[in-house]
Amino acid sequence: MTKFYLLVKRVLPVLFLVSCYSMALAQGRTVSGRVTSADDASSVPGVNILEKGTSNGTVTDADGNYKIIVGDNATLVFSFVGFTTQEVAVGSKSTLEVILASDVTSLSEVVVTGYGTQEKKELTSAITSVKSEEFNKGTVNDPMQLLQGKVAGLAIARPGGDPNGTSTIRLRGIATFGANAEPLIVIDGVIGGSLNTVDPNDIASMDVLKDASAAAIYGSRGGSGVIIITTKKGRTGRMQVEYNGSVNSESIARTIPVMDAAQYRAVPGAVDLGSSTKWLDAVTRTSSSQVHNLSLSGGSASTTYRASVNVRNANGIGINSGFEQFNGRLNLTQKALKDRATFTLNLSSSNKDAKYGFKESFRYAVLSNPTMPLLDNTTTSPTAGGLFGGYAERGIFDYFNPLSIAQQNRNDGTDSRLLASLNAEYDFNDFIPGLRVAAFYSAQRESDFRGEYYKKTAKFRGYNRNGLASQTTARRNTELFETTINYQRNIGDVDLTVLGGYSYQTFFNTGYGMEAGNFLTDAFTYDNMGAALDFANGLASVYSYANSNKLAAFFGRANVNFKNNFFFSASARYEGSSRFGKNNQFGFFPAVSAGVTLSNLFDIPAVNTLKLRASYGVTGNQPANSYASLQRFGQTGSFFYNGKYGPSYGPISNANPDLKWETKTEVDFGIDFAMLGSKLTGTVDVYQRTTKDLLLNVNVPVPPNLYNQTLVNIGELRNQGLEIALNYQAISTANLTWTTGINFATFNTKVVSLSSGTLSAAGEGGVLYRANMGSPGQNSTPLVRVKEGENLGQLWGPIQEGVNADGTPKFKVLNGGGSTYCNCDLDRTVVGNGLPKFTLGWNNSFNFGQFDFNVFLRGAFGHDLVNSYRGFYENLEPTTINNYNVVNTKYFDPKITKAVVNNTHVERASFIRLDNTSLGYNVKLGSGKSLTKLRIYVSGQNLFTITKYTGVDPEVRYTDAADSDNGFRPGSADPLAPGVERRSTYFTTRTYTIGVNLGF
Repeated sequence: MTKFYLLVKRVLPVLFLVSCYSMALAQGRTVSGRVTSADDASSVPGVNILEKGTSNGTVTDADGNYKIIVGDNATLVFSFVGFTTQEVAVGSKSTLEVILASDVTSLSEVVVTGYGTQEKKELTSAITSVKSEEFNKGTVNDPMQLLQGKVAGLAIARPGGDPNGTSTIRLRGIATFGANAEPLIVIDGVIGGSLNTVDPNDIASMDVLKDASAAAIYGSRGGSGVIIITTKKGRTGRMQVEYNGSVNSESIARTIPVMDAAQYRAVPGAVDLGSSTKWLDAVTRTSSSQVHNLSLSGGSASTTYRASVNVRNANGIGINSGFEQFNGRLNLTQKALKDRATFTLNLSSSNKDAKYGFKESFRYAVLSNPTMPLLDNTTTSPTAGGLFGGYAERGIFDYFNPLSIAQQNRNDGTDSRLLASLNAEYDFNDFIPGLRVAAFYSAQRESDFRGEYYKKTAKFRGYNRNGLASQTTARRNTELFETTINYQRNIGDVDLTVLGGYSYQTFFNTGYGMEAGNFLTDAFTYDNMGAALDFANGLASVYSYANSNKLAAFFGRANVNFKNNFFFSASARYEGSSRFGKNNQFGFFPAVSAGVTLSNLFDIPAVNTLKLRASYGVTGNQPANSYASLQRFGQTGSFFYNGKYGPSYGPISNANPDLKWETKTEVDFGIDFAMLGSKLTGTVDVYQRTTKDLLLNVNVPVPPNLYNQTLVNIGELRNQGLEIALNYQAISTANLTWTTGINFATFNTKVVSLSSGTLSAAGEGGVLYRANMGSPGQNSTPLVRVKEGENLGQLWGPIQEGVNADGTPKFKVLNGGGSTYCNCDLDRTVVGNGLPKFTLGWNNSFNFGQFDFNVFLRGAFGHDLVNSYRGFYENLEPTTINNYNVVNTKYFDPKITKAVVNNTHVERASFIRLDNTSLGYNVKLGSGKSLTKLRIYVSGQNLFTITKYTGVDPEVRYTDAADSDNGFRPGSADPLAPGVERRSTYFTTRTYTIGVNLGF
């Protein structure tokens, strides 16, 4: 925190002096005039006028008039919603009359599609393009957060404020169970590019291919949608230098309310340990972070370039959590052979050193007895003399001193990424007009290291093992080669574009891990694993692995534009994967779509443009792992023989030569429109998709099978929804502009089937139970039910209808028979749903004078969450009050003396959140100066959340990962069990940022 204030103290005076100097720069001459519409010669108010290459600008008044002071050799840029942007060189003129041509709904805007681009007016699929100026503002370390709430139907959830946390991404709901449920990422043409290779500051646009007709060109990996990331490129002209820097302060926004020491002491049976400790304050802090981005770009007629470096230093609110990251990128384009050949080189590198901290320190800070001291300073205690490193501990079940967890142990990691791609394209226009041929190659190298060490004096995992260390390393190498042929031709009123291509991609993964304890000293931490005596005693564990897979595909697409009124597109991909069974190596993924611009055919009052779209497509999903279709054997344990330990091997999977891809078919109907002089624009989509042949493990008998589960294609999901995106130019005057936009999306996922023939992935009655509540005291308590023929996301439990005389909850008798609650599934029912009914994003952008102001709110509605903290600790059970603190929300009932999770712990978690807001000031700069841009801004993120939920974060939980009670990490996330907030949730944070954007 001290560093943060020192940095602010140094930066602010500099910014102030620069601002004063810039505003005092000498001005050039005055240019004035009027802007009118080419349609009816009427004046156009609110037109943005900017002196090119500077931040000097103005806006036309109500009569379309303007006046601006410019420098020598100035060029003015005129832009307004509904009109084409126009650049006019001032020359020696003092008066410029400008006529703007209509550009209804910006239909000439270029949108990136699979293996190409299209003008927005030609789109026949559901594709949303978000440009860099529309991205979320503030401190953003995860590229996906730039899109959060910006695209109807795209859900990006990142519960809590962990600086090393990742986002869960779902496009149009849940499309799969056993395969990759997140959209495919494509970075500058690299399929499956790592998000860690691209810094948020380097992204120019992100295009979301939402429906199957758009994603089918990516075949067996497009089933969950596609997000195409395009990075910034250089432009012809003088070299431009840009610097973007910011510092921020981050603090806790939400935690779990618990009793303080005085409240706890007043509870009957409280164990008073003599202190008054604020455990949450002990393990958290107000943190500061910095972001610095420097880029150089420019070029000549034949060469353009952009190079950037990005440095991020982020500290979490948890002790010993945060990261330092360095990203570098070079994008280079070179033309040759009389500009017929174009070579594009993209290089990016990323290195991240992280301290992951321990979410368990938050968990145990919540449940720690508030009368317990932080440190053990007694002389009579068995812990005196540093048995636990001087930290106070208790000999009770499921308890560790949270400060000891955070301070004594290490949880570190290093991630390295390298991505290189080269595209060579040749224009054969001299030989065959409209023909272009390209070859593309990319290589991606990823390396991850994780190291953990638990001290000999740390009761949390280390004490009972006399020191415990682990190391894991993973490496992933991917190579992609593609060649494409593009042909464009105009035949009378028809514009025809044809694409054909071949793709071949290889993947190789390798890694190792080891865990061992019993060290003579803590000095080595995890850096000297050979010093662990567990290896000699046969108690250590070591593993390594290597696997590979390949993809090969032929693909093609044809786009037809007839008179700019009728549009048609058809595509197909024929793809094979080594992950499929030998009887189903290849799959076929077709798509067709069409659109018609009705406003060009009929005169519709008050409507500037109206286009209808319809599409149908088939996409797929692969198995998550290689060799899943094969009979495999692996190490299943060890045995002691002849004085030594040896590994034992057994079956770990059954062969399934018929294993194939999941198949998702989707129908989409859409409307694109512009009204009221193109001030109101929007898009509406309705869709239904069906996923069949889901990849799921089913129980099988042994014998005849060697293993008790087999991965098969089974079951069916059905999803449907509505998406609406609206933008409105609400105010457009000389002094103020206000643009507001809202997006709204619904989705509903139904589990049609979990069976096929005699095989079933469900139990009796077509039911699966997931998400065990866990310990203490509630093992074998399922929280989620998945049932054939019903909606996904059902939260499951008993209904409390009172409190018995002995303090135990009284539950409603449902179907158990008689008058006695049976404590079984017959007397449990659906008590909520973990998936939202709809999501909402609302953006507002204002410009007034030299100021710009942006406010973005986001919400999810209709979902519920199981509040695990309340289910365990919001009661006066002797086990709770003797060992832990008491959760003290508005629902606390002192009459309850038994912890049993039920419907009262399932809370409606609908929320609306002020995700981010920013206020910027653009300093007017004189012409002919080296400094061409100076913007100073402040921003805030997660400033408030309106919700009735009492847990840490009302954000949707699309998957469930059980708390990490034992072992090194929580289990794998379960997509069948949404709606559970676990005790391992990192507290949410609120962030304030001050930053500067400079251009030279």
